[in-house]
Amino acid sequence: MDYAATLLARFPGASPRRSKELKQLLETIEAYAPAEQVELVLKAYEFGALAHEGQTRLSGQPYISHPIAVATMLADMHLDPQTIIAALLHDVVEDTGTPLSKIEELFGGEVASLVDGVSKLDQIQFTTRAEAQAESFRKMMLAMIEDIRVILVKLADRLHNMETLNAMPREKQARIARETLEIYAPIANRLGINHMKVALEDLGFRYLYPFRYSVLQRALNRSKGSQRQIVKKISERMLKVMREEGIDGDVRGREKHLYSIYKKMAGKKRILSNVVDVYGFRVIVADVNACYRVLGIVHGLYKPMPGRFKDYIAIPRVNGYQSLHTTLFGPNGLPMEVQVRTVDMDRVAESGVAAHWQYKATDKSTATPQRRARDWLARLEEIQRTATSEEFLESVKVDLFPDKIYVFTPKGDILPLPKGATVVDFAYAVHTDVGDRCVAGKVDRTLVPLRTVLQNSQTVEIVTARGARPNPNWVSFVTTAKARTAIQKYMKKMRSSDSADLGKRLLDRSLKDLGSSVRKVGKVRMREALDELELDDAAVLYEQLGLGERLAPLTARLLLGKKEDSGESKKASLVIAGTEGMVVSYGKCCYPIPGDDVMGYLSTGRGVVIHRNSCGNLTNFRKQPKKWLTVSWEDQIERDFSSQVLVETVDKTGVLAEVAAVIADSESNIEEVSVDSRLEDISSMRFLLQVKNRVHLARIVRNVRKMPNVIRVSRDNAIKHSSRRTK
Repeated sequence: MDYAATLLARFPGASPRRSKELKQLLETIEAYAPAEQVELVLKAYEFGALAHEGQTRLSGQPYISHPIAVATMLADMHLDPQTIIAALLHDVVEDTGTPLSKIEELFGGEVASLVDGVSKLDQIQFTTRAEAQAESFRKMMLAMIEDIRVILVKLADRLHNMETLNAMPREKQARIARETLEIYAPIANRLGINHMKVALEDLGFRYLYPFRYSVLQRALNRSKGSQRQIVKKISERMLKVMREEGIDGDVRGREKHLYSIYKKMAGKKRILSNVVDVYGFRVIVADVNACYRVLGIVHGLYKPMPGRFKDYIAIPRVNGYQSLHTTLFGPNGLPMEVQVRTVDMDRVAESGVAAHWQYKATDKSTATPQRRARDWLARLEEIQRTATSEEFLESVKVDLFPDKIYVFTPKGDILPLPKGATVVDFAYAVHTDVGDRCVAGKVDRTLVPLRTVLQNSQTVEIVTARGARPNPNWVSFVTTAKARTAIQKYMKKMRSSDSADLGKRLLDRSLKDLGSSVRKVGKVRMREALDELELDDAAVLYEQLGLGERLAPLTARLLLGKKEDSGESKKASLVIAGTEGMVVSYGKCCYPIPGDDVMGYLSTGRGVVIHRNSCGNLTNFRKQPKKWLTVSWEDQIERDFSSQVLVETVDKTGVLAEVAAVIADSESNIEEVSVDSRLEDISSMRFLLQVKNRVHLARIVRNVRKMPNVIRVSRDNAIKHSSRRTK
């Protein structure tokens, strides 16, 4: 098709620059799409140009130049014509008032859906307020889950906006640049679109830190001339040896991009001259066998740096990237990185999920980057169902900034995990049910604790037990989004169940004090009361009572129709069994244990908090007498409680270990030790212990008091902050 003649005929008033840009776009699409699709793209341009007629950008350029640039970026990635059309029309609905139905009528439902998705993303305004930013981020990720092409259009849109950011005020430049580095570049990286990630990072760096950018750029430019000769010399030497070995391929010398160098300098506190592999080489060959042969060749030419070899062909990165990486000592000791990959791997490395559209596969669902992206998005969808916006943002950031290790299942399957991942993270990566029921782990056939941090190449096996449940403490050490979300979901479910059980007990106790019970109240009266309180069912009421959001004595009087407290009711009481779960907690100000005289305080959102009657905080709480409960202990409680003991000893080497040994012999675990002070020859140590009851605590105190170096032992009420503490 003679596009020049067509454009002049259809748009006689178009500027030469715009005609050239559109001609380039159409010729790029024609190389991989049928003629009727190219004609539809031209029709979309015509529609968009008319809709944006008279609109200009801050740079003074006609507005239509922006959609053309975005569409051209996507055409260079060989995306399907529907995505190109959506790119040309992505601002039409938002900026011109054109109804979405018109786009659907002219270009079909698929294009309309893409335009709608991108339009919704364009309405997102990231702000400094954490909650607003998190909710906006959540919307963007959900749009991506619906159709990944939406985020590809948005990434191209952001890249062109960054390329023309100089027209913006300085304050806005910095805000948009930070947003690009924190959100869009990591998404491009996670989807494996390397060229977009690199461009977004360098532009974000340029506008967020303009001075640092210019200083670093000048320093690299000064050394370019001589190093360009070195790069040429090394490339020719590699090619020569490859040909001698009968390997066809291409060697490309390249510089690392500025932001990558800056991050390495900032992260490792190094000056530019000490940053290794600033320059690198990419070797592209025909097949995997040739990749490993080339690796042997370059290791023969230049000495490799120990510990700097990565085989991403055997174990691909999480975004589908495959390549061999090695860092070598080049001429004059110049460090350089060499990447070796096949043609297909190179296409995937640059375009990631977009490589899915670059060639016709018999089954596109088998394309590795696309499959990996789909798996990742499926995990995000699972997470967002139960997480708040801020929890969702934090969870996804874990995936967006991956620093991966690779471990093996007993069957030899490979699982990628973030650095710092534990046995519990591995269990949840295998399956949520495995994580929920895990009780121990084996690393390289050796039993290890669940909080053990995993290392590269270990083989991990999970030991599960029927009836086992997640431990809320796991949240403090897991690193993966999936594990954290699953544990928090379980905690919310258990907290709801525990609080409902406790609330029902509290209400029943209050009703019995008034001569009634939950059973005697009956369903009819309960329904009437729930309607008065505007609650859906009794379970919600019980949960609110258990969490302290409503008071059981007042609710009991409401159910019985008693308007005023006539004084006949006694104080509601509660018997503690120690199995109430997360809605009965024990004050860390006084550490109550079975055998102590105690009171319960209804704390909104936390349930019942148990305090000793001698607790110093009682004075503050007495101002709200209706929130207090009379509490007693069951006779036999099978669990451990925290208690604190103050021990004063002679200041001698090894005395801390001696005291700890006596405590351990008294069948108690030490949760925490702190050394508060050293006065003259006396040490004051505070131990947080696990005990069964007052009898058990008395035995521990008696055994410690008998020690020759111990001066005084007493039960202590509160943890005081100290300068030295160990766990």
